[in-house]
Amino acid sequence: MTSASLPNQRLRRAARIIADGGVVAYPTEAVFGLGCDPRNGDAVARILRMKRRDVAKGLILIAADPSQLEPFVLPLTADRMAEIRASWPGPNTWLLPARPETPRWLTGRFDTLAVRVTAHPLATALCRAYGGAIVSTSANQASRRPARTALQVRLALDERPDMILAGACVGSDQPSRIRDGRTGRILRV
Repeated sequence: MTSASLPNQRLRRAARIIADGGVVAYPTEAVFGLGCDPRNGDAVARILRMKRRDVAKGLILIAADPSQLEPFVLPLTADRMAEIRASWPGPNTWLLPARPETPRWLTGRFDTLAVRVTAHPLATALCRAYGGAIVSTSANQASRRPARTALQVRLALDERPDMILAGACVGSDQPSRIRDGRTGRILRV
């Protein structure tokens, strides 16, 4: 086995874990995320337990490209969508209207869903290997500092994910900016 095939094997394994209902920790632009199949309510419930996070708060989905988000969100006007797409890939999370069939365990108490096309190469590759958008919530218990390394993920959570996809957080030292897709208003810097 060559060293170049090792990352591909890890990605395939991580994608299989997600497809089988498991939870994977992985690096994003700023922090490690916890990810799973967004359509798997049991996997999402496990992440919420790991984080001690209230389901009413909703979650973020990341994707390798905007088409992976289309099953979950409704499009806005062409001008609004052009602004959103121009900010991607990158650490820009947008609240877009959720499709009626989008599970409440993703949207929480909102009629919107937080979505982002990631610029992180490993997170992008994970979404591609899985074949769709994945949950992306910081790998920490609620109200604690997010993990920025694989070791911090191990120390931050009482229950470990099924796999930690090692890699560096690159691109930002702050969590993604969150903006309202309908208005462009910044909700979190």
